[in-house]
Amino acid sequence: MEDVLAVYRRPYDPDLPLVCMDETTKQLTKETRKPQRSEPGMPARYDYEYERHGVCNVFMFFEPFKGKRYVRVTQRRTKVDWAIQIKDLLDNQYPKAKKVVLVMDNLNTHEGASLYETFPPEEARRLLERLDIHHTPKHGSWLNIAEIELRVLSGQCLNRRIPDIPTLEQEITEWQNQRNCLNAKVDWQFSNEDARIKLKRLYPILLT
Repeated sequence: MEDVLAVYRRPYDPDLPLVCMDETTKQLTKETRKPQRSEPGMPARYDYEYERHGVCNVFMFFEPFKGKRYVRVTQRRTKVDWAIQIKDLLDNQYPKAKKVVLVMDNLNTHEGASLYETFPPEEARRLLERLDIHHTPKHGSWLNIAEIELRVLSGQCLNRRIPDIPTLEQEITEWQNQRNCLNAKVDWQFSNEDARIKLKRLYPILLT
């Protein structure tokens, strides 16, 4: 916990951008009947029935103190999917950065071994050397700022029926571009000093 909180206190460095990464699933559902739009004195109406069209995965990469996010949709959430997204992050989003400081949870796909299972050893090593990885502790995913941005995405974009991946990608891209244009950041205040007071119960008791 203190490692992640210390990372959040670092001064901004464009050569070492801080990126928080998280992911969530989205069930794809199609309307069985055309919804009726709202009218004066009448709210919009939707049929309770829908068709299920499977589940997909949404990757969130969020640079919280710069106000930039990159959201990608995949059919699955395997080690290969994660590795491909990491390569895209490093080579396309941050090609000039010396290293990307990456904060994420301890999901078993979120590890360097996933790069080696996806790419040749030389390429996996190249990518791994450009990462400074910091994992949130078990049961401490709330420390990942990307989780905050995923909640915003869920509330503003994903809280409705979306029938297929192309539609989902289009909707998320529009949301992403709007948020990036607004330069929406996170004002993170919780520090190690706060943790030592408010979460004192989590620290070992020293015998004197």
